[in-house]
Amino acid sequence: MEAAHAGGLDVCDAGVGRRAHRVASKPGKIAHVVETLGRAIARGDHSVGAALPSESELEARLGASRGVVREAVKILITKGLVTVGPRHGTRVRPLSAWNFLDRDVLGWAAEGPLARELLLALEEARRIVEPAAAALAAERASPEERRAIRDAYAAMVATEDDAGAATEADKAFHIAILNATHNLVLDSFRSALEAILEAVFAVAIPALTPNLPNHEAVLLAIERGDADGARRAMDALLDVTRGYLVRLDLPSVANGRGGSTA
Repeated sequence: MEAAHAGGLDVCDAGVGRRAHRVASKPGKIAHVVETLGRAIARGDHSVGAALPSESELEARLGASRGVVREAVKILITKGLVTVGPRHGTRVRPLSAWNFLDRDVLGWAAEGPLARELLLALEEARRIVEPAAAALAAERASPEERRAIRDAYAAMVATEDDAGAATEADKAFHIAILNATHNLVLDSFRSALEAILEAVFAVAIPALTPNLPNHEAVLLAIERGDADGARRAMDALLDVTRGYLVRLDLPSVANGRGGSTA
């Protein structure tokens, strides 16, 4: 009886373990379906207004359960990529509905036929926000915040030959400036700016070394409380990044290498 009882416990424990594994792996399966469909949409495999394959077809193609497929579609809806209706199924939404401040959407789109237009649009958004943020930081930064900006700049200089480390240091530099604005609305923009910087730096990090003098000029202007100088230096910094992006041979809807999602 003791042996049977022990064996029964083992079977029960094994069953619990299997169920726990299935629960633990479900988010991973959902994420896989989200990424697969999201990349396909951003790549232009499904044109605006076109219906995605049926749930049963997606289940077969992706090796996922109906529940996983439905949860993935819900996530794509929150990202603005698709809409679902009782009569028209799941359809791709216009680009104007896509959430381009979502890290996933940005990453997928930056790898697809919209790469050139998207990256230049992101630089335009940076031009609207970052020079003004640098000016505010020059006026409002505390000694600790100025030190954080200087530390990030020093890390950029020290790691310029290491693309990964330099990217993180560059992001830290720009986020430290945003933090030093003491503006509640700009504080809320931090996550969006991080997503923008990640997308831009993924292709523009080779422009970092020639742009280090402009980063230093921004830092020095902030340290001496020169708002106009900080604004001008940030404008010059962004000029270099934009110039690098313009020269890149990136996929573009305008040059005929775009997909049908535009």
